[in-house]
Amino acid sequence: MKTAYDRFGVGYARRRRPDPHIAAAVTDALGDARTVVNVGAGAGAYEPRKGAVVAVEPSLVMLRQREPGLAPAVRAVAEHLPFADAQFDASMASLTIHHWPDWQAGVAEMRRVARKRIVLFHFDLSRQDQFWLVEDYLPEAVTLPAPTVAEVEAVVGARLRVDVVPVPNDCTDGFLCAYWSRPEHYLDPEARAAISTFHLLDPETCNRAITALHRDLDSGTWDARHGHLRTREELDLGYRILVADLV
Repeated sequence: MKTAYDRFGVGYARRRRPDPHIAAAVTDALGDARTVVNVGAGAGAYEPRKGAVVAVEPSLVMLRQREPGLAPAVRAVAEHLPFADAQFDASMASLTIHHWPDWQAGVAEMRRVARKRIVLFHFDLSRQDQFWLVEDYLPEAVTLPAPTVAEVEAVVGARLRVDVVPVPNDCTDGFLCAYWSRPEHYLDPEARAAISTFHLLDPETCNRAITALHRDLDSGTWDARHGHLRTREELDLGYRILVADLV
């Protein structure tokens, strides 16, 4: 049951710490759900700390990074959840469905095992192509496949509520767009190691992008173009919480 995260998931617990603003939004979206399955749970980011929670994760590298006291974890894949129909009040997944070999089957399984609600922390690629890192340095990032909101809605078979999740300027979860106001962080190999995009794209492409960013930071070109972002508190970079109420 080898996964991509068995190759590049090392260090996620350190660099991908759940951001409190995003965690609050996920908690609000889960509402009154008392039993929750967290699919593609990884190291446990955004997992509820209350109620009866079960985590599902196929990667041993990620499972070994789960902190003591988190929910019990089952090693399984999203496409074949080892649970009965409607076993949980809610199923959830955070920044993961685009990595599943068959995301449609995985989301259908989330639908099968949930009684009340499905909650997905996901992103809209059509917004991210306007992010300076992508637009100016790494346009190849938007060539990596990710399901659209409309595609997810079609699989769920229920109307989705779409909540905008602004990224704070001090975001603690080091996903691709987290450092929008702190560009120097992208120069850190450890920070990039916790961003799947830098593993999925060709190393030469990524090195070219980071070299160009380093040059523009040194010369002041980046600040001339985007320095106003350093004083912003938050920014909409396409991250969304998708909620399907099933009853």
